[in-house]
Amino acid sequence: MAKARVGDTELYYEVYGKGEPLLLIAGLGYASWSWFCQVERFAESYQTIVFDNRGVGESDKPDIPYSIAMLADDTAGLLASLDIPAAHILGVSMGGFVAQEIALRHPEIIKSLVLGCTSFGGPDSIPITETALNSMLNVQGLTPEGIIRQGFKTALSEDFRNSRPEVIDRMVGWRLEKPTPRYAWERQFMAATTFNTESRLNRIKAPVLVITGADDLVIPARNSELLAAGISGAELVIMPGGGHLFFVEQAKEFNRRVLDFLDRV
Repeated sequence: MAKARVGDTELYYEVYGKGEPLLLIAGLGYASWSWFCQVERFAESYQTIVFDNRGVGESDKPDIPYSIAMLADDTAGLLASLDIPAAHILGVSMGGFVAQEIALRHPEIIKSLVLGCTSFGGPDSIPITETALNSMLNVQGLTPEGIIRQGFKTALSEDFRNSRPEVIDRMVGWRLEKPTPRYAWERQFMAATTFNTESRLNRIKAPVLVITGADDLVIPARNSELLAAGISGAELVIMPGGGHLFFVEQAKEFNRRVLDFLDRV
């Protein structure tokens, strides 16, 4: 829909609906299309903002070291460019890392936080499963489509893959249409590997919902339990049967849980 200049980077963004602002932050390698199950529903009640992190989609993709703090500052700068002083922020996976850093670096712009399928990082978090890590890194000889489909094998539950192949085909198409260069994916990946907020979680004062799928192979659900325990007053929801992309697999229930939380806070 539009681009905003934030420091040395242009970020692509889209805005839907009216009401209190709700900003959605996508995960590693994913662009704003990944919220296709949320935008329409959320925009019924909130001014819903989706965007592409640096390195993906239609945003700039500088080949320099990235950090989660850098991505958090990008996001805060985007809100400032839109004249939005504060927003509800929802981040999933790496986007949950970014959301935590925003709450720590820019607490004045946070109305509430929703942290989906994510963790606090560092040595005390539960690591990515070997199956998921291999699907991300062992890509030699695969076509771009092959790399994407291999990733979906661990990001989505087997039941969903078997029952909704048309949805997977749509997501593959979106990723191929606006591809993430491998170097940019690796820049995001390396930023995620150095992320750690465990010792700082007690500084997060905004209302927080931590939500995940029980069968996540990428960021195991135990991480959400640990994350919620480290944030005073945080609510925890673990959705049975959900994989890493549980907000796609179980979109109706995910949306209901998020909107119920936002309406209460």
